[in-house]
Amino acid sequence: MKVLSIFGTRPEAIKMAPLIKELNRHSNRIESLVCVTAQHREMLDQVLSLFEITPQYDLDLMQANQSLADISASILKKIDTVLISEKPDWVLTQGDTTTAMIGSLAAFYRRIRVGHVEAGLRTWDKSQPFPEEINRKIADAVSDLHFAPTEQSRDNLLREGYGEGSIIVTGNTVIDALLDVAERGYDWKIGPLAKIPRDKRLILVTAHRRENFGRPLENICLALRIIAGDFPDTHIVYPVHLNPNVRKVVFDRLEGMPNISLIDPLEYLPLVQLMKEATLVLTDSGGLQEEAPGLGKPVLVLRDVTERPEGVDAGTVRLAGTDTDTIVAQTARLLNDRVAYDQMARAVNPYGDGMASRRIVDALLEHSD
Repeated sequence: MKVLSIFGTRPEAIKMAPLIKELNRHSNRIESLVCVTAQHREMLDQVLSLFEITPQYDLDLMQANQSLADISASILKKIDTVLISEKPDWVLTQGDTTTAMIGSLAAFYRRIRVGHVEAGLRTWDKSQPFPEEINRKIADAVSDLHFAPTEQSRDNLLREGYGEGSIIVTGNTVIDALLDVAERGYDWKIGPLAKIPRDKRLILVTAHRRENFGRPLENICLALRIIAGDFPDTHIVYPVHLNPNVRKVVFDRLEGMPNISLIDPLEYLPLVQLMKEATLVLTDSGGLQEEAPGLGKPVLVLRDVTERPEGVDAGTVRLAGTDTDTIVAQTARLLNDRVAYDQMARAVNPYGDGMASRRIVDALLEHSD
């Protein structure tokens, strides 16, 4: 059985890495191939190196100032040539990126079976997140197997009419990756975290989603200024996304604050180590909503909605939105109220047990005929 894994961004690579490792473990029954679109070149390469993944195909499609239409057209044409050449039995895509959506569609056009990893996430609002909500719906629509990370994701798929036999609840592969990397050694004295003070309470911040461009991101930055002023015993660490729409706003408003460190995006190993040391996490990232609770860290989500309601229900994450006063108030509560903090920190992470990749490969082998 030939399986082609397609991905293009850092989050996809992190979540696909343990699955590729598991596929390779079954090399007597599975020929595993990797195709990267390099939708995000710089950040993708870091993960490939960390997990020792060498793609058979690197489409190298990243260009400055590409529109969604440009990147979609490029991915479709290039992936189609790979599919014609390799004729895989299965194509695996992950999540809700443009690469995931177009990769799934390209395989469907060639009548190749598709397995969608992290299927069934929904906000039920096509504009939040944009364009990811529609990307993942299209990927699910053309997939033959839906690897749902949670029971809620499974229920979403059933609600949309997908057959029970196509849905496998696996847990999220990001927990597989997290547990691997969290056990690795790391020297704080060198590298990107060398100047981060470990004698203060650390707050890890990430904010980069398209729907937060403009005023929402400005509100987030104002909240961080207030938090930094009100809590001098804390230190905010903000790895700033490379997108110019993010960097200009963030640096204009936060550069020079004494207890805020604006640093370049972190490779996955130091990011996980920083999460381990952090007191709490403020983020609009989907992955961190899943990962940080696995390390016992409360998460405030800098969005008005989330396609990961399991974390809200479990008490590991809380929606803070992008209103300045709300972000400040919810952060202050966790910093000041030990009982409130412990309730979130000790809640059980609903996103998996580190065995998701094994369940996915087992399902593929069962459907290998």
